[in-house]
Amino acid sequence: MSNKYAVLPCNGLDKCAGCVSKETALLLADKGSEIICPVFYRIAAAKYDKLAAELPLAVIDGCPTRCASKLAAEKGLKITKKVNVSDFAKEKGIEIGGNLRLTKNELELAEMIANELTEKKDSAAEVAAGVAFPGELHYETYKKDKFVFRLPTDGGFYFNENDVWAYVNGSSARIGVTDFVQKSLSDILFFTPPKLGNEITQFEESGSVESGKAVFEIISPVSGIITAYNEKLADNPEMINANPYEQGWIAEIELTDFESDKDLLHTFEGYFPVLKRKVDEFRVKN
Repeated sequence: MSNKYAVLPCNGLDKCAGCVSKETALLLADKGSEIICPVFYRIAAAKYDKLAAELPLAVIDGCPTRCASKLAAEKGLKITKKVNVSDFAKEKGIEIGGNLRLTKNELELAEMIANELTEKKDSAAEVAAGVAFPGELHYETYKKDKFVFRLPTDGGFYFNENDVWAYVNGSSARIGVTDFVQKSLSDILFFTPPKLGNEITQFEESGSVESGKAVFEIISPVSGIITAYNEKLADNPEMINANPYEQGWIAEIELTDFESDKDLLHTFEGYFPVLKRKVDEFRVKN
């Protein structure tokens, strides 16, 4: 049986991607889902709060503005599934036109997205983690004003100048952002994961996180193939603020060229002075 959702679509009906979002919501409604109107939700929330509490929530953003995701975040809703029409179309090689009346291609795109949302498949959270991560980490701290910045001292950790860490164990690595990143961004609202199976090179983007202040692109310290990402961050990106090294890790990577990669990385001893310098400069500017 198809999954049933409370569906929160994009409200940008002045753009083709927004119209595709609406069409997708209608297709899901034909399969038994309920639609949350983003306009009425802002002025009459009670009905839709009840709906979102009763059914898993599917969010359909039209474009990178992500108005539907931001509305869900404002309302404190837990998102079960999320798709961005523009990103999905790009991934599938489908061009979205500028006409608000949907063409055959765009109608097919809406149907593909609806099928993607209702199809049952294993989530990234169910992919076995390939990295044996330490059960307990040890930290050195640097305090500036009322803020405390932590950095793992355990062997196996490497850091790039972009404030992203990698914990290497054998032929695999787990990556994440440092304490400096999460404190600089403040409250993290969104997490965009890397795509499973993608092969990336050192210093290539491997997902992003976003707060009300800025979007931070996660620049991978290592080269390899994305084997898993932390799916819990989709619904709870604030886990990065709580602990960016343990619960808030970003992705796991099967390494392809670590012997070369590590020449451009810092161990704790090399990165800790970098962290302190960045903290000092950041506090002066702010």
